[in-house]
Amino acid sequence: MLASQLLLRPSVTASDRLLLAIQEAIVEGEIPAGSKISEPELARRFAVSRAPLREALARLERCHLIERIPNAGARVVTLTPEKLISLYQLREELEGLACRLAAQYMADDEIQELQALLDEHLRTQRVREGESYYQEAGDLDFHYRIILGSKNPYLINILCDELYFLVRMYRVQLGMNGPRVSRAFDEHKAIIHAIANRDGELADLLMRRHIGASRQNIALQLQQTR
Repeated sequence: MLASQLLLRPSVTASDRLLLAIQEAIVEGEIPAGSKISEPELARRFAVSRAPLREALARLERCHLIERIPNAGARVVTLTPEKLISLYQLREELEGLACRLAAQYMADDEIQELQALLDEHLRTQRVREGESYYQEAGDLDFHYRIILGSKNPYLINILCDELYFLVRMYRVQLGMNGPRVSRAFDEHKAIIHAIANRDGELADLLMRRHIGASRQNIALQLQQTR
């Protein structure tokens, strides 16, 4: 569950806050990919007892940020070319579908807000120079907004709850800087244009191409880090 969703709840539990804190630390690489999970160390770091920590770790496992390895315990997921391909194959299909549905179901004001979000990204970030393109999670994320715009609760559950932070981990650590930045931004603009024109077929195709190009860029970054 995303921070924006949690904040709308009448009461946010200690486990909720802990989950968000560890999610952010893993996505940003502060807790490195592949590192062993030490419950005593995390309990000290986040100043919590073991009960909410174990609940948070179980939820992190369900959103694929933590994996349990036989005879080795729990570890932060590793970022590998093989896992990238599997994840992005699914992402291409599902986000393409989300775009197709968004072109049909997004309200005009939602599309205008999406365009305003992209304009804000261009004003406040180093996109034109191709230096960086960092998107915060949730409502400040272009992809997240489109997925919500699909109005399909099952699709939203898979992409915004189950897979969202794993995808973000790849994007944040390996895909938000370098020469790909300005091209990615232009691809976002084309996708919005197709949605605004209610051309679901084109929006689907453009999103699939966009995610495919992102996968290739991240795969190259992974090769260079080996």
